[in-house]
Amino acid sequence: MVRMKKTKAGKRGGAAKGARGRGSKVRSSRVPAPASVDEYLARVPEPARGALGKMRAAIRSAVPRESIEVISYGIPAFRHDVVLVWYAAFADHCSLFPTAAVIEKFKKELKGFSTSKGTIHFPLDKPLPIALIKKLVKARVQRAS
Repeated sequence: MVRMKKTKAGKRGGAAKGARGRGSKVRSSRVPAPASVDEYLARVPEPARGALGKMRAAIRSAVPRESIEVISYGIPAFRHDVVLVWYAAFADHCSLFPTAAVIEKFKKELKGFSTSKGTIHFPLDKPLPIALIKKLVKARVQRAS
């Protein structure tokens, strides 16, 4: 039988003291994540708010009627069993997150836009390509089904 050595309260390791790690509840000076999509949108300044509202309407028209809007990873998303797409506003662009597979499928049509593995950036100084956004969202809905 192995006996554990007793330690004084002040000599405990980080885990025993409640070290900050995954799941710890440490207060942050950052603004808390929005509780709703409307709260997220209220925090977005113009002109990004207007562009994001147009993107939201385009997405809504392309997802199943039963889809709901949620906050996921701190940004708005449309969910129907699984999250279909995320969208967000930044200082100089709005982003659509339709998954890497959808971006790969439409890479020729997305040549004029900044993309990364899972994100498409739509600059605020150019009109939103509503038809393309709807096409991307419909492709994502089809893949998720």
